[in-house]
Amino acid sequence: MNIGGLIKASLIDYPGMVSCVVFTQGCNFHCPYCHNPDLVPMTRSRSEMIEANHVLSFLEKRKGLLDAVVVSGGEPTLQKGLADFLRKVKAMGFRVKLDTNGSRPQVLRVLVAENLLDYVAMDLKTAPSRYAPDLWDKDDPATLLSSISILMNASLDYEFRTTCLLPFTSPQAVDEMLSCIQGAKRYVLQSFKPGRTLDPAFFNHTTRALEEKELQEIKHRADSHVRECMIR
Repeated sequence: MNIGGLIKASLIDYPGMVSCVVFTQGCNFHCPYCHNPDLVPMTRSRSEMIEANHVLSFLEKRKGLLDAVVVSGGEPTLQKGLADFLRKVKAMGFRVKLDTNGSRPQVLRVLVAENLLDYVAMDLKTAPSRYAPDLWDKDDPATLLSSISILMNASLDYEFRTTCLLPFTSPQAVDEMLSCIQGAKRYVLQSFKPGRTLDPAFFNHTTRALEEKELQEIKHRADSHVRECMIR
């Protein structure tokens, strides 16, 4: 496990739970609006990394104080030691939430089958047919649809979530996303917060966060496609 960061206590990352957040290092996407740009490179200096055993020792001392562990990133499913790490976390009695971009359904399937996850938040960044080239080097909607299917057919809590900004949440892209998650348990719309990003040069007159009225319009459309839609 390459761990690039740790938040020791959070009230917002796992709904209804007091959690800590473990950030894995490395991502296979290059979303220009990413707000964790330091976690995108696959490697960093050793002084900036956190040993997995250090995190496990921390968790051992937080039994009874924390309810859950959120594993975020970067993209956690790229980590070869993820399953083993989650087994140890679950053995301590913590609930586990995984944040993922959905690009590794083969890993997600194994984690679900082994009951290592209690909650999954999958980012649906735009219509699956529109990820390349701005978000992902691969043009591979089938992989993303496979991850969507795994979650929608699993007996665990989950949400799909979209950071809303143009051009990724155009009306056409939203229509395709909603068709992909028809009947889903929960869909979360997130407002884009300007600030430090992976690719500041990407932002120009064609790129902007959606306004509150536009978010409400998407929510209104989503309400007839999913069981619950919220703006966060």
